[in-house]
Amino acid sequence: MKAAGEVEKMIPVTVLTGFLGAGKTTLLKRILTEYHGQRIAVIENEFGPENIDNDLLVQDSEEQIVELSNGCVCCTVRGDLIRALNELADRREAGALKFDRVVIETTGMANPGPVCQTFFMDDEIAELYRLDAVITIVDAKHGMATLDRQEEAQRQVGFADRILVSKKDLVNEADYQALRARLVRINPRASITPVHFGDTDLNAVLEVSGFNLDAILDIDPEFLVEEGHDHEHHDHEHEHEHDEDGHECGPHCGHTHDHHHTHHDDEIGAFVFRSAKPFDPERLEEFLGGIVQIYGPDLMRYKGILYLKGLNRRMLFQGVHMMMGAEPGRPWLASEKPNTRMVFIGRKLPQDIFTQGLEQCLA
Repeated sequence: MKAAGEVEKMIPVTVLTGFLGAGKTTLLKRILTEYHGQRIAVIENEFGPENIDNDLLVQDSEEQIVELSNGCVCCTVRGDLIRALNELADRREAGALKFDRVVIETTGMANPGPVCQTFFMDDEIAELYRLDAVITIVDAKHGMATLDRQEEAQRQVGFADRILVSKKDLVNEADYQALRARLVRINPRASITPVHFGDTDLNAVLEVSGFNLDAILDIDPEFLVEEGHDHEHHDHEHEHEHDEDGHECGPHCGHTHDHHHTHHDDEIGAFVFRSAKPFDPERLEEFLGGIVQIYGPDLMRYKGILYLKGLNRRMLFQGVHMMMGAEPGRPWLASEKPNTRMVFIGRKLPQDIFTQGLEQCLA
């Protein structure tokens, strides 16, 4: 576990994903041209005229890294991501490049999982870089159809820490709410914000701390309503930024949610486990280790605040696929009842097996 000072020295990284045509390029152009006060290195899996305007880049240069007038740099990655990250870090260390953070744009068809794992599996990268968040852009007009056709689009939503919905002005409110409800069912822990990229505060997109263990485990209350839970257990702080108009959609809001349960059998989904009883630490560790071995490839994101027997403070944990980490959090306050909240997001996960196994780990 790194000290606060060490974490601050690490280079924060944002992974930007979203399906073809969702608006990644529009957002990237703003990052690469606007004077937003941050020097940003943008890594693209592959770019060409279809991605970044020709006038942004030195087209005839053999260089993989191109410096831009606003202090940003753009870097092509047709090869290995680790190599590109190491090269950027080396040039920064040598004083040849100056940048404060990195944005990695994945191709529209990409699963962001392997990109995220890079920051946990490679020791050198893990020392230099801190994965800040996965930002997923969803097209309001075509998003429902894309989610129907493309499991990769569902994975992009499942991995997200923040979901930006573009082109909301092209759909009616009922269709937007139906899409939003579906996104919540796939990933109840990501905030959902309709955006107009001309007006988006880039700093709000670029500083999320979604992969920070100590960040609030925020689960959309609409997800819990649809699951049939009541709200009396659900008393942790909410800092949602879902709707610009402040709309919070409940079970009686008048929008039609129900028919999407039958029409959309998504491969990717989520469930929440909660308990007011403490876990037996050894049983829990053994169970989670086994679950990760069996279901790791299908587990996209999992995160929790755990109540452990014999520990007077929260235990924080999260994982990506088969990489899992945990560390102590703050002490339980006298005014709060210790409890566990865990969210699992993945592909066709057997909720009953997870739930029964976790219940057997309770002290």
